[in-house]
Amino acid sequence: MQNIKRCGFFIVFALIFAVTTLSFAQDSQDLEKLVITKQKQFLQNSFSTDSSQDSAFNYQSSVENLSDLPVDLQTRSLRSGIQTDFSLRGSTFQQVLILLNDQRINDPQTGHFNSYIHFTKEDIKKIEVIPGASSSLFGADAIGGAINFALVAPQARKIAWEFAAGNNRNGYGLFSISDKLNNLGLRFSVEDAQSHGFVDDTDFKKFTTFLGAYLDLPNGGVWENNFGYQEKSFGAYDFYTPNMGFDSREWTKTYLVNSGLSLNSDGLLIKPNFIWRRHYDKFQLKETVDSFNSHRNDMFTPSIYFQKQAGLLGKVGMGLEYGQERITSTNLGNHVRDHQAIYLDDSLQFGPKWDLGFSFRWDDFSNYNNVGTGSVSAKYKFTDQTALNFGISRNLRLPSFTELYYSDSTTVGNSDLTVEKTWNYQAGIEYKQEGFSSNLVLFLRQEQGMIDWVRSDPTQLWQARNFTRDNVFGFECALKKEINSLLSLDANYIYTDKSIDNQGYQYKYGTNYAKHLVSTVFSFNFPFGKQVIDFTYKKRPSRDGWLLMNVGLNYNLNKNSKLFLNSTNLLNVGYQDIAGIPQPGRYYEAGFRLEW
Repeated sequence: MQNIKRCGFFIVFALIFAVTTLSFAQDSQDLEKLVITKQKQFLQNSFSTDSSQDSAFNYQSSVENLSDLPVDLQTRSLRSGIQTDFSLRGSTFQQVLILLNDQRINDPQTGHFNSYIHFTKEDIKKIEVIPGASSSLFGADAIGGAINFALVAPQARKIAWEFAAGNNRNGYGLFSISDKLNNLGLRFSVEDAQSHGFVDDTDFKKFTTFLGAYLDLPNGGVWENNFGYQEKSFGAYDFYTPNMGFDSREWTKTYLVNSGLSLNSDGLLIKPNFIWRRHYDKFQLKETVDSFNSHRNDMFTPSIYFQKQAGLLGKVGMGLEYGQERITSTNLGNHVRDHQAIYLDDSLQFGPKWDLGFSFRWDDFSNYNNVGTGSVSAKYKFTDQTALNFGISRNLRLPSFTELYYSDSTTVGNSDLTVEKTWNYQAGIEYKQEGFSSNLVLFLRQEQGMIDWVRSDPTQLWQARNFTRDNVFGFECALKKEINSLLSLDANYIYTDKSIDNQGYQYKYGTNYAKHLVSTVFSFNFPFGKQVIDFTYKKRPSRDGWLLMNVGLNYNLNKNSKLFLNSTNLLNVGYQDIAGIPQPGRYYEAGFRLEW
């Protein structure tokens, strides 16, 4: 009976939302263009944000710029993206695929390092959040979805210099220069950040540098090369041992090389690509104990993708990929695994009303059986303003090296873990007109063999195990409205209900997903600068929710410079994104930006 009532509520909500959406109709406008990534079309709803430097809120890290999108950011430190886990539609932190220009960069050791982004906010053009069915286009790990960081190509000379300081002796400086010389574009960026922390053992230092080189080729082609480096040192109080009171410390270094070609010849697109990522991690569980874990992991992936307009078959693509992941560790040992993959995709228009999309991928993993994944999606246009979309996909995730082999005084891995597998289903309605857009998506995810750290009683160590089956159901809705020339509203709400077959085990991190996640952003476009006020409400199962208020104020001194003042958690709310790990209270930061 409870399930029937719940389904009835969702149906009524969907009808009310659709009617409310259509009531805003004014002049006819075309639907928003499909988001194109890797020359593939997302027929379901995706979300994106422009580069951080265009935001009224002067976020230091590109990761922080995701806070206004429907992403559950599970932070462990004060700003600056020192350690952040990503969750989409109730997924664990391991189940979100991170992409750089459509190429997978997930850390094979642990998803905790997926937020170690090797570039500054000046290097980002757009961040795309691709939840659910569409994410199957990109391979393993996209259980809840994918987040794509799209880099900006240098187009003209630009120099940016920014610095800021805040309480807790927090500060950062950033410098970036880019230029275009004939067919060659170059960009160099560097930033440095540090803080004494809001409590003991939460201090940090972070250094990031990035170099991009782009060469324009005939027929619209481009040769792109990106090189990134990031180094961090930070106090990691109870980062991986909630409520244990361990003063821990971590030191990391991350390298990235990405090179890709985009060639066009008589309507045939050819895209060879190579990406390599190396991550060093040294971790001390207790600062009072002379005991360190040192790890080095590598992942590299050469690939090639072809795409051709094939008449009635639409835009057909085929890709080949080889990947290898390896780790050398004092704790996890030395391990190597690789895979080969072939994938196909197709997008076509079927008459004036239907857009269709298909994908299929076959992976041959060295440590596991061959696995096939794929998706089917469709969009039906009722009118120029309104469309329905549908999607089904099969997704998978391999266990991380930490889940397989890690051990310490509280935790032990499990080398017998198998692959996680899911089915994603979703259906949605979207509406777009000038100055207004909205959408509603219902989703269902059926999970099999999910991995978590569990134990039967408090006397046992936490161990990674596969579970039999989970079901995740919910909906997400988004609304954007330009109220007038001065004020605009951007709002998102996600409801997630996760039914877990825990088989009587205790969870190390608990059911740490957002049951309710609301973000509302008011932007004010005054002549002297853009101002923003945003509210975020988050509630996790069996825990009280919390409301955060952030404010970003800007004053343009002239067209090339501005002063800014940011405040996060203005209401000074006490909360824990991850149970047992306290988060900072009210924070102020003031700075100056010069751009010419």
